[in-house]
Amino acid sequence: MNASLSQLIQISADTGFLEGMLELPPNAQGVVLFAHGSGSSRLSPRNNFVAEKLREGGVGTLLVDLLMMDEEAVYETRFDIPLLTRRLATVAQWISESRAASDLPLGLFGASTGAAAAIRLAASERDNIAAVVSRGGRPDLAGSAALQSVRAPTLLIVGAEDHAVVGLNRAAYQELRCEKELELIPGATHLFEEPGTLSRAAHFARRWFERHLHADVGAFVFAR
Repeated sequence: MNASLSQLIQISADTGFLEGMLELPPNAQGVVLFAHGSGSSRLSPRNNFVAEKLREGGVGTLLVDLLMMDEEAVYETRFDIPLLTRRLATVAQWISESRAASDLPLGLFGASTGAAAAIRLAASERDNIAAVVSRGGRPDLAGSAALQSVRAPTLLIVGAEDHAVVGLNRAAYQELRCEKELELIPGATHLFEEPGTLSRAAHFARRWFERHLHADVGAFVFAR
């Protein structure tokens, strides 16, 4: 596609609709589906900052609310990894059928609990996911079986001062059997609020997706 695209979308899921924003730069080399974390949404300033940097690198983005408003209000639902994974798969299916992005390789970007959903989806759709990035995520919540089944190149980005999550990501990293990297961002805590830390995380994510998303990859088909 030669022209850019910015489209507010609604995707049918269960008893309601998931809202998202699909944005594709001209001649996009791929599209990255964002899975936000617990207590966040597609309007997350951190994820939108990362998404903007990806688009500057020629990669499209889709930020979507995986939970409906009434579900988001229930604390336990935010940690319902099977539900988040199922919703993420629904959105990925929509991408595979959309006129604008169906021929683009798909990447996944997960934050917090969204990282676990991204890992599980990548594990179940081995040949359809081109790359995965987790920022301040909980990939450990995906479980050992999923981590060991992922084949897509996977990057884990963690704030070096987010000590508990660093340990959980190190454990998850050891479980991964794919091409993988673990990047610790100096001075960053869980939300990457320290000056320059989110920019550095976005740089690593952009570099990872630019390396692993290629428009000549065949089209895929899918069964805060």
